[in-house]
Amino acid sequence: MRILIWLCIAAAVAVAAIWFLTKPTVPFAANDPRLQGNGDPARGQLIFAAGDCASCHATPGQQDRLSLGGGIALPSPFGTFRAPNISSDPVDGIGAWSTVDLANAMIGGVSPRHQHYYPVFPYTNYTGMRIEDIKDLRAYLKTLPPVSGRPPPHDLSLLFRVRRMLGLWKLLFFRVGQTQAPLTADPVLARGGYLVETVGHCAECHSSRNFFGAIKAETRFAGGIDPEGTGFVPNITPSRIGHWSEADIAEVLKSGNTPDHGRVGSSMAEVVTNMAMLPQSDREAIAHYIKTLPARPTPRP
Repeated sequence: MRILIWLCIAAAVAVAAIWFLTKPTVPFAANDPRLQGNGDPARGQLIFAAGDCASCHATPGQQDRLSLGGGIALPSPFGTFRAPNISSDPVDGIGAWSTVDLANAMIGGVSPRHQHYYPVFPYTNYTGMRIEDIKDLRAYLKTLPPVSGRPPPHDLSLLFRVRRMLGLWKLLFFRVGQTQAPLTADPVLARGGYLVETVGHCAECHSSRNFFGAIKAETRFAGGIDPEGTGFVPNITPSRIGHWSEADIAEVLKSGNTPDHGRVGSSMAEVVTNMAMLPQSDREAIAHYIKTLPARPTPRP
């Protein structure tokens, strides 16, 4: 009987510890002075493009890339995710969000309802974003039209429907504010690193993942099977595109035309649409950074 009692106590302590460790916490309080004031929507438009926001959040089946009603299906080994409505609709979208709400979502991976977001939303990269860019992005999103209606809920395996357990995933694979962008005195390299590693979240597609859905460090930017399991994402390290010049890479981002007389397709075509909206200096900075990536072999399927 005594052993049973101790086992029950141990189980209760373990449950309490897990409950405590998985509690969603936000990096910014509602009155954080860093997030007060208005951003610049013109600069926010560039952040919106660099972050490929329309590629995931535009409502499928219509031509307006700024109709951000969500709904695109994102298959994964864990089930099918649905991109949410991020239009300015105050009920079905994020029109009622404050700048603090947006910052906590993008930098902390926590919703205004204090729930963890699934990392299919790339807050693991966005967490390194600058506060002023969050403010500018919020200002731009407010200028876009409201779209009513919410997409279907995620269709996930039973095991992955408990959002609270994402707190354990975060303990293993996420650190608020952590970024892969290099600290460097070279302004072009710094800008390129920020766009590639943080805002553009390029590694999210161009890397392979482990059993838990986190990026394998040894395959970062080396490509692999895409998250949907239906194709193969190319290696963009020097092992694969080392013969491309910085001008070649910048041109691919502008037009989609490769130096091998080909043309990018699939989801990369959407990326090119967005990258073409950036100033040429940003595309050149991205190209400069990509040329500094360490060579890594392409993972085998």
